[in-house]
Amino acid sequence: MSAPPRLSARARVTRRALAGAAWTLAWTLVWGCMLMMFANRAHAAPLTLAVSTGPVSLPIYVAQARGFFKDEGLDLRLRECSSGRECYQWLADGKVDIATAAELLVATGSSAHRELAIIATISASSYQIKLVARRSAKIAEAPQIRGKRIGTVPGSSAQYFLDNWLVYNDIDPGSVTVVGLPPDKLTPALLARDVDAIAIWEPLASTAALALGGDAVTFASPRVYTQHFNLVGARPVLQRREDDVARLLRALLHAQHVIQSEPELARALLAERLHLPPALTATAMENEDYRVRLDQSLVATMQSEARWAARNADAPGAAVDVLRAIDAVPLHRVDAAAVGLVQ
Repeated sequence: MSAPPRLSARARVTRRALAGAAWTLAWTLVWGCMLMMFANRAHAAPLTLAVSTGPVSLPIYVAQARGFFKDEGLDLRLRECSSGRECYQWLADGKVDIATAAELLVATGSSAHRELAIIATISASSYQIKLVARRSAKIAEAPQIRGKRIGTVPGSSAQYFLDNWLVYNDIDPGSVTVVGLPPDKLTPALLARDVDAIAIWEPLASTAALALGGDAVTFASPRVYTQHFNLVGARPVLQRREDDVARLLRALLHAQHVIQSEPELARALLAERLHLPPALTATAMENEDYRVRLDQSLVATMQSEARWAARNADAPGAAVDVLRAIDAVPLHRVDAAAVGLVQ
Protein backbone atom coordinates (compact mmCIF):
# COMPACT_ATOMS: atom_id res chain seq x y z
CA MET A 1 0.00 0.00 0.00
CA SER A 2 1.36 3.35 -0.97
CA ALA A 3 1.86 6.09 1.66
CA PRO A 4 -0.64 9.01 1.71
CA PRO A 5 0.52 12.07 -0.13
CA ARG A 6 2.34 14.58 2.03
CA LEU A 7 0.88 18.07 2.33
CA SER A 8 2.91 20.90 1.03
CA ALA A 9 4.33 23.43 3.47
CA ARG A 10 1.79 26.00 2.31
CA ALA A 11 -1.09 23.57 2.85
CA ARG A 12 0.15 22.73 6.35
CA VAL A 13 0.30 26.44 7.23
CA THR A 14 -3.19 26.98 5.85
CA ARG A 15 -4.52 24.04 7.82
CA ARG A 16 -2.99 25.30 11.06
CA ALA A 17 -4.40 28.76 10.37
CA LEU A 18 -7.87 27.36 9.81
CA ALA A 19 -7.62 25.29 12.98
CA GLY A 20 -6.53 28.36 14.93
CA ALA A 21 -9.37 30.40 13.48
CA ALA A 22 -11.82 27.67 14.45
CA TRP A 23 -10.55 27.65 18.03
CA THR A 24 -10.74 31.44 18.17
CA LEU A 25 -14.31 31.38 16.89
CA ALA A 26 -15.26 28.66 19.35
CA TRP A 27 -13.85 30.58 22.32
CA THR A 28 -15.51 33.77 21.10
CA LEU A 29 -18.86 31.99 21.02
CA VAL A 30 -18.28 30.49 24.47
CA TRP A 31 -17.34 33.84 25.99
CA GLY A 32 -20.25 35.50 24.23
CA CYS A 33 -22.67 32.99 25.69
CA MET A 34 -21.17 33.42 29.15
CA LEU A 35 -21.42 37.20 28.94
CA MET A 36 -25.04 36.96 27.82
CA MET A 37 -25.75 34.57 30.68
CA PHE A 38 -24.22 36.94 33.24
CA ALA A 39 -26.07 39.89 31.71
CA ASN A 40 -29.36 38.03 31.88
CA ARG A 41 -28.71 37.08 35.49
CA ALA A 42 -27.94 40.71 36.37
CA HIS A 43 -31.07 41.85 34.54
CA ALA A 44 -33.13 39.19 36.30
CA ALA A 45 -32.05 40.35 39.76
CA PRO A 46 -35.21 41.05 41.77
CA LEU A 47 -36.22 44.62 42.51
CA THR A 48 -36.09 45.09 46.29
CA LEU A 49 -38.78 47.19 47.98
CA ALA A 50 -38.65 48.21 51.65
CA VAL A 51 -42.21 48.32 53.02
CA SER A 52 -43.24 50.07 56.21
CA THR A 53 -45.83 48.23 58.28
CA GLY A 54 -49.14 50.08 58.46
CA PRO A 55 -52.38 51.03 56.70
CA VAL A 56 -50.31 53.32 54.47
CA SER A 57 -48.87 50.28 52.68
CA LEU A 58 -52.21 48.67 51.80
CA PRO A 59 -51.76 49.05 47.99
CA ILE A 60 -48.59 46.97 48.25
CA TYR A 61 -50.31 44.33 50.39
CA VAL A 62 -53.17 44.08 47.88
CA ALA A 63 -50.85 43.92 44.87
CA GLN A 64 -48.87 41.13 46.49
CA ALA A 65 -51.93 39.15 47.59
CA ARG A 66 -53.60 39.40 44.18
CA GLY A 67 -50.43 38.55 42.27
CA PHE A 68 -50.29 41.85 40.40
CA PHE A 69 -46.50 42.07 40.59
CA LYS A 70 -46.14 38.66 38.93
CA ASP A 71 -48.83 39.53 36.40
CA GLU A 72 -46.72 42.51 35.35
CA GLY A 73 -43.66 40.29 34.98
CA LEU A 74 -41.93 41.89 37.97
CA ASP A 75 -39.63 39.86 40.19
CA LEU A 76 -40.10 41.79 43.43
CA ARG A 77 -38.56 41.12 46.83
CA LEU A 78 -40.31 42.80 49.76
CA ARG A 79 -38.41 43.70 52.93
CA GLU A 80 -40.54 44.79 55.86
CA CYS A 81 -39.29 47.60 58.08
CA SER A 82 -40.71 49.00 61.30
CA SER A 83 -41.20 52.52 59.96
CA GLY A 84 -40.77 54.70 56.90
CA ARG A 85 -37.76 56.16 58.63
CA GLU A 86 -36.04 52.76 58.71
CA CYS A 87 -37.05 52.04 55.10
CA TYR A 88 -35.62 55.39 53.99
CA GLN A 89 -32.35 54.68 55.77
CA TRP A 90 -32.04 51.31 54.04
CA LEU A 91 -32.51 53.10 50.72
CA ALA A 92 -29.92 55.75 51.58
CA ASP A 93 -27.50 52.97 52.56
CA GLY A 94 -28.05 51.15 49.24
CA LYS A 95 -29.63 48.09 50.86
CA VAL A 96 -32.84 48.29 48.79
CA ASP A 97 -33.85 49.68 45.39
CA ILE A 98 -37.12 51.37 46.39
CA ALA A 99 -38.51 52.36 49.79
CA THR A 100 -41.82 53.50 51.24
CA ALA A 101 -41.53 56.67 53.30
CA ALA A 102 -43.36 59.80 54.36
CA GLU A 103 -42.56 62.92 52.39
CA LEU A 104 -40.92 64.63 55.38
CA LEU A 105 -37.89 62.34 55.24
CA VAL A 106 -37.27 63.35 51.63
CA ALA A 107 -38.05 67.03 52.21
CA THR A 108 -35.64 67.29 55.12
CA GLY A 109 -33.02 64.85 53.93
CA SER A 110 -32.65 65.76 50.27
CA SER A 111 -29.73 68.09 50.88
CA ALA A 112 -27.77 65.07 52.16
CA HIS A 113 -29.25 62.55 49.70
CA ARG A 114 -29.79 64.40 46.45
CA GLU A 115 -29.90 61.15 44.48
CA LEU A 116 -33.14 60.07 46.21
CA ALA A 117 -36.50 61.10 44.76
CA ILE A 118 -40.21 60.48 45.28
CA ILE A 119 -41.78 58.75 42.27
CA ALA A 120 -45.37 58.31 43.52
CA THR A 121 -47.64 58.82 46.50
CA ILE A 122 -49.45 55.56 47.29
CA SER A 123 -51.58 56.82 50.19
CA ALA A 124 -52.35 60.04 52.02
CA SER A 125 -54.16 60.78 55.26
CA SER A 126 -54.92 63.65 57.61
CA TYR A 127 -55.46 61.08 60.38
CA GLN A 128 -52.27 59.05 60.03
CA ILE A 129 -50.60 60.67 63.06
CA LYS A 130 -52.33 61.23 66.39
CA LEU A 131 -51.61 62.32 69.92
CA VAL A 132 -52.55 59.65 72.47
CA ALA A 133 -52.66 60.77 76.12
CA ARG A 134 -53.42 59.31 79.54
CA ARG A 135 -56.57 60.50 81.28
CA SER A 136 -54.82 59.60 84.53
CA ALA A 137 -52.36 62.40 83.72
CA LYS A 138 -55.37 64.77 83.92
CA ILE A 139 -55.56 65.20 80.16
CA ALA A 140 -59.02 65.25 78.63
CA GLU A 141 -58.78 68.32 76.39
CA ALA A 142 -56.00 69.83 74.31
CA PRO A 143 -55.15 72.78 76.64
CA GLN A 144 -54.45 70.33 79.47
CA ILE A 145 -51.34 69.14 77.64
CA ARG A 146 -49.46 72.17 78.99
CA GLY A 147 -46.80 71.19 81.48
CA LYS A 148 -46.85 67.54 80.38
CA ARG A 149 -44.21 65.19 79.01
CA ILE A 150 -44.84 64.11 75.41
CA GLY A 151 -42.94 61.30 73.73
CA THR A 152 -42.28 61.28 70.00
CA VAL A 153 -39.67 60.31 67.40
CA PRO A 154 -37.20 63.20 66.97
CA GLY A 155 -37.01 64.73 63.50
CA SER A 156 -39.89 62.61 62.22
CA SER A 157 -43.29 63.35 60.72
CA ALA A 158 -44.69 62.65 64.20
CA GLN A 159 -42.66 65.51 65.67
CA TYR A 160 -43.70 67.74 62.76
CA PHE A 161 -47.33 66.91 63.58
CA LEU A 162 -46.77 67.57 67.29
CA ASP A 163 -45.17 70.97 66.72
CA ASN A 164 -48.01 72.03 64.42
CA TRP A 165 -50.65 70.56 66.72
CA LEU A 166 -49.37 72.65 69.63
CA VAL A 167 -49.42 75.84 67.56
CA TYR A 168 -52.89 75.04 66.18
CA ASN A 169 -54.21 74.68 69.74
CA ASP A 170 -52.52 77.90 70.94
CA ILE A 171 -50.13 75.98 73.17
CA ASP A 172 -46.62 77.34 73.60
CA PRO A 173 -44.20 74.55 72.56
CA GLY A 174 -42.00 75.66 75.43
CA SER A 175 -44.74 74.74 77.89
CA VAL A 176 -44.31 71.00 77.25
CA THR A 177 -41.36 68.65 77.60
CA VAL A 178 -40.68 66.63 74.45
CA VAL A 179 -39.09 63.24 75.11
CA GLY A 180 -37.35 61.68 72.11
CA LEU A 181 -37.83 57.91 71.80
CA PRO A 182 -37.70 55.22 69.08
CA PRO A 183 -41.14 54.23 67.73
CA ASP A 184 -41.24 50.89 69.56
CA LYS A 185 -40.45 52.52 72.92
CA LEU A 186 -43.30 55.05 72.92
CA THR A 187 -46.19 52.83 74.02
CA PRO A 188 -44.15 51.16 76.82
CA ALA A 189 -43.14 54.62 78.07
CA LEU A 190 -46.79 55.72 78.06
CA LEU A 191 -47.90 52.59 79.94
CA ALA A 192 -45.06 53.01 82.44
CA ARG A 193 -46.12 56.65 82.97
CA ASP A 194 -42.70 57.88 81.94
CA VAL A 195 -44.56 60.21 79.57
CA ASP A 196 -48.07 61.63 79.73
CA ALA A 197 -48.78 61.47 76.01
CA ILE A 198 -47.22 60.35 72.74
CA ALA A 199 -47.40 61.65 69.17
CA ILE A 200 -47.07 58.76 66.74
CA TRP A 201 -48.33 57.33 63.47
CA GLU A 202 -50.67 54.44 62.79
CA PRO A 203 -50.93 51.61 63.60
CA LEU A 204 -48.88 52.44 66.71
CA ALA A 205 -51.34 55.15 67.77
CA SER A 206 -54.23 52.67 67.76
CA THR A 207 -52.26 49.94 69.53
CA ALA A 208 -51.24 52.46 72.22
CA ALA A 209 -54.87 53.48 72.75
CA LEU A 210 -55.90 49.82 72.94
CA ALA A 211 -53.19 49.14 75.50
CA LEU A 212 -54.38 52.04 77.68
CA GLY A 213 -58.01 51.01 77.42
CA GLY A 214 -60.31 53.42 79.26
CA ASP A 215 -57.34 55.57 80.29
CA ALA A 216 -56.75 56.65 76.68
CA VAL A 217 -57.75 59.91 75.07
CA THR A 218 -56.86 60.42 71.41
CA PHE A 219 -56.47 63.71 69.57
CA ALA A 220 -56.70 63.54 65.78
CA SER A 221 -56.39 66.88 63.98
CA PRO A 222 -57.01 66.68 60.22
CA ARG A 223 -56.32 70.39 59.75
CA VAL A 224 -52.83 70.13 61.20
CA TYR A 225 -51.06 67.78 58.79
CA THR A 226 -51.77 65.53 55.82
CA GLN A 227 -49.12 62.88 55.46
CA HIS A 228 -48.23 61.62 51.98
CA PHE A 229 -46.78 58.12 51.95
CA ASN A 230 -44.59 57.53 48.95
CA LEU A 231 -42.37 55.33 46.86
CA VAL A 232 -38.82 56.70 46.96
CA GLY A 233 -35.94 55.57 44.77
CA ALA A 234 -32.34 56.38 43.93
CA ARG A 235 -32.11 58.11 40.55
CA PRO A 236 -29.45 55.74 39.12
CA VAL A 237 -31.67 52.75 39.94
CA LEU A 238 -34.76 54.47 38.55
CA GLN A 239 -32.96 54.98 35.26
CA ARG A 240 -31.30 51.55 35.12
CA ARG A 241 -34.46 49.66 36.10
CA GLU A 242 -37.04 51.92 34.46
CA ASP A 243 -39.00 48.99 33.01
CA ASP A 244 -39.23 47.28 36.41
CA VAL A 245 -40.24 50.57 38.05
CA ALA A 246 -43.02 50.90 35.45
CA ARG A 247 -44.16 47.35 36.25
CA LEU A 248 -44.22 48.22 39.96
CA LEU A 249 -46.35 51.31 39.38
CA ARG A 250 -48.79 49.49 37.09
CA ALA A 251 -49.26 46.77 39.73
CA LEU A 252 -50.05 49.41 42.36
CA LEU A 253 -52.52 51.12 40.04
CA HIS A 254 -54.30 47.76 39.71
CA ALA A 255 -54.29 47.49 43.52
CA GLN A 256 -55.79 50.98 43.78
CA HIS A 257 -58.78 49.86 41.71
CA VAL A 258 -59.25 46.75 43.87
CA ILE A 259 -59.28 48.86 47.05
CA GLN A 260 -61.93 51.09 45.49
CA SER A 261 -64.08 48.31 44.02
CA GLU A 262 -63.63 45.60 46.68
CA PRO A 263 -63.19 47.47 50.00
CA GLU A 264 -64.31 44.51 52.11
CA LEU A 265 -61.60 42.31 50.65
CA ALA A 266 -59.01 45.05 51.24
CA ARG A 267 -60.18 45.54 54.84
CA ALA A 268 -59.92 41.84 55.59
CA LEU A 269 -56.44 41.72 54.12
CA LEU A 270 -55.32 44.75 56.14
CA ALA A 271 -56.77 43.37 59.39
CA GLU A 272 -54.94 40.08 58.85
CA ARG A 273 -51.70 41.81 57.95
CA LEU A 274 -51.67 44.24 60.91
CA HIS A 275 -53.41 41.99 63.47
CA LEU A 276 -55.92 44.74 64.25
CA PRO A 277 -59.63 44.46 65.12
CA PRO A 278 -61.89 44.87 62.07
CA ALA A 279 -63.42 48.09 63.44
CA LEU A 280 -60.02 49.79 63.70
CA THR A 281 -59.05 48.53 60.27
CA ALA A 282 -62.24 49.96 58.76
CA THR A 283 -61.57 53.34 60.37
CA ALA A 284 -57.98 53.35 59.16
CA MET A 285 -59.07 52.68 55.59
CA GLU A 286 -61.77 55.34 55.69
CA ASN A 287 -59.14 57.88 56.69
CA GLU A 288 -56.72 56.98 53.88
CA ASP A 289 -56.72 58.16 50.28
CA TYR A 290 -55.27 55.26 48.29
CA ARG A 291 -54.87 56.98 44.92
CA VAL A 292 -51.48 56.44 43.27
CA ARG A 293 -50.49 59.93 42.18
CA LEU A 294 -48.25 62.98 42.37
CA ASP A 295 -50.05 66.25 43.08
CA GLN A 296 -49.37 69.79 44.22
CA SER A 297 -50.42 69.16 47.82
CA LEU A 298 -47.30 67.01 48.16
CA VAL A 299 -45.12 69.92 47.05
CA ALA A 300 -46.81 72.39 49.41
CA THR A 301 -46.40 70.02 52.37
CA MET A 302 -42.73 69.40 51.60
CA GLN A 303 -42.02 73.13 51.31
CA SER A 304 -43.58 73.68 54.74
CA GLU A 305 -41.53 70.82 56.18
CA ALA A 306 -38.32 72.18 54.69
CA ARG A 307 -38.94 75.50 56.46
CA TRP A 308 -39.73 73.63 59.70
CA ALA A 309 -36.52 71.62 59.40
CA ALA A 310 -34.49 74.79 58.99
CA ARG A 311 -35.78 75.94 62.39
CA ASN A 312 -35.59 72.56 64.11
CA ALA A 313 -32.31 71.17 65.40
CA ASP A 314 -33.75 67.61 65.52
CA ALA A 315 -34.53 67.51 61.79
CA PRO A 316 -31.82 66.28 59.39
CA GLY A 317 -31.64 69.52 57.39
CA ALA A 318 -33.60 71.65 54.99
CA ALA A 319 -34.09 70.79 51.35
CA VAL A 320 -32.54 73.07 48.78
CA ASP A 321 -35.20 72.52 46.10
CA VAL A 322 -38.26 70.42 46.88
CA LEU A 323 -39.25 69.97 43.23
CA ARG A 324 -35.89 68.34 42.51
CA ALA A 325 -36.73 65.76 45.17
CA ILE A 326 -39.66 64.54 43.04
CA ASP A 327 -39.23 62.56 39.82
CA ALA A 328 -42.53 62.48 37.94
CA VAL A 329 -41.17 60.75 34.83
CA PRO A 330 -41.82 57.10 35.87
CA LEU A 331 -45.46 57.71 36.87
CA HIS A 332 -46.13 59.99 33.89
CA ARG A 333 -44.85 57.21 31.64
CA VAL A 334 -47.39 54.77 33.10
CA ASP A 335 -50.38 57.07 33.77
CA ALA A 336 -50.02 60.72 32.77
CA ALA A 337 -53.38 61.58 34.35
CA ALA A 338 -52.01 60.62 37.79
CA VAL A 339 -49.49 63.47 37.68
CA GLY A 340 -50.85 66.87 38.70
CA LEU A 341 -47.71 68.79 39.57
CA VAL A 342 -47.37 72.46 38.67
CA GLN A 343 -43.86 72.93 37.29
